Amino acid sequence: MDEKAKKLIAEAGKSIESVMNLPELEEIRVKYLGKKGEITQALRSLGQYSQEEKPVIGRFFNKAREAVTEMIESRRGEIVSVELENKLKSEDLDVTLPGRKPSVGARHPVNVVYEELERTFAHLGFEVVEGPDVELDYNNFEALNVPKNHPSRDIQDTFYITDDFVLRTHTTCVDIRILKCRKPPIRAIIPGKVYRSDASDPSHLPVFHQLDGLVVDERITFGDVKGVLARFAHEFFGADTDVRFRPSYFPFTEPSAEMDVSCVICHGAGCRLCKHTGWLEILGAGLLHPMVLKEVGYDPEELSGLAFGMGIDRVTMLKYGIDDIRLLAENDLAFNRQFMHV
Repeated sequence: MDEKAKKLIAEAGKSIESVMNLPELEEIRVKYLGKKGEITQALRSLGQYSQEEKPVIGRFFNKAREAVTEMIESRRGEIVSVELENKLKSEDLDVTLPGRKPSVGARHPVNVVYEELERTFAHLGFEVVEGPDVELDYNNFEALNVPKNHPSRDIQDTFYITDDFVLRTHTTCVDIRILKCRKPPIRAIIPGKVYRSDASDPSHLPVFHQLDGLVVDERITFGDVKGVLARFAHEFFGADTDVRFRPSYFPFTEPSAEMDVSCVICHGAGCRLCKHTGWLEILGAGLLHPMVLKEVGYDPEELSGLAFGMGIDRVTMLKYGIDDIRLLAENDLAFNRQFMHV
C-alpha cells in the first residue's frame, strides 16, 4: 500500500506541474481528492482490511492526501500570480495614479434653513417645541376655530386616518397642546412636517415642512406681531430687507395679515423670482382669535397672543432662488452639493 500511495502522489505531481490554468487544476483536484477521487476511494476501502492493517494503510493514504493538497495549493498560487502578471501587462494601467476620492455627502438645503430658523428665533427668546404627525381632528381644526363643515376646511385637503385622527395639515395644531399644558408667558416655535392631499407641481408637495410661532402674554398687540417678524426678517434675510404687511384671513387669528419681504435676488427692483413686483410673500400671522383662547380656558380680556406660520421649503426656495419645490424632494446629490458651504 505504501507503493500505491507513492504512485498516486507521483502521478498527481506530474499532472499538477503541467497544468496551466485554474479550471484544469480543479479537474485534477476532483480526480484525486473529490468524492469519487482515487485517494478518497482508497481511504473508503479501509473497511476490507483487518484492524491491524487499517491504521497503517490509512496513514499512507492520509499522507498522500496531504501531499497532493499541498501541491495543488502551491500550484494554485503560482497560476494566480502568473495570470495577474499577464493581466497587468495586457492592460494599460498606471498604478502610480491617485485613487478616486470617496463621494462626500452634503447637508440638504431644507436642513440648513431649518437650523438657521431655529437659531434666529432662539436669539429672540423662542424655545423649540415639537408635536406628533398624527393629530386629533379637534386639535387640527375645531380648537383652532375651524368647526366641522366650516368653509375654510375646503382650503386644504386632509389625509384622514379615522373620523377623529388626521395627518396634521399644519404645525399650528401644536399651539393647542402647548396652551393646554403650559401657563403664560409662552414663547415657542414649532417646526415639523405637515401633510396635504396636493398633487406635486413646481410650488406644491403633499409632504412639506412648516414652522409656526406662538406668543401668549398680557397686552400682546399687533405691534408685537410686526416687531417680532420684522426683526426675524432682518436677522434671517439681512438688515437691508424691507417688510410689508397685507390684510388677510386665517380662522385662528384676528386681525390677520400676510408678510412680504423685499426680493432676495433683485432687492426690490423687480425680477423673475418676484414676478417683477419686488416683493416675496413669506408668511401669515395675526393675533390669536379670542375663540381659540376661550377654547383652551384662557380669558381673552386678561391674556392675548400672536401666532405666525411659514413654509420652510418655501423660505428655502426664496433664500436660494430655487424655482421648483420638487427639487427639494428628489435627493439629488449634485443639487444638494450646491449648498455645502452655505
